[in-house]
Amino acid sequence: MQKKPLRMCLGCREMKFKSELVRVVKSPEGEVSVDEIGKKPGRGAYVCRNSECYKRVVKSKALSRAFHTAIPEDVTNALTAYINV
Repeated sequence: MQKKPLRMCLGCREMKFKSELVRVVKSPEGEVSVDEIGKKPGRGAYVCRNSECYKRVVKSKALSRAFHTAIPEDVTNALTAYINV
């Protein structure tokens, strides 16, 4: 039996299966993007596919703190489209 990896959502701070979350990644070059596949290299942060968690992440600027950089508007728009807020 294979264990499923757990990750913490930045919005609700709950541990959930990695497959239930959306991964945002900061590449080694410093580019921030939504990682649909979950395999891009770099530092990852996870958000639930829940609009309430997403709104909490945006309001608290949790992604900016996680990556120590400003999040470009196109990444926020892509994440919004991916979560279907």
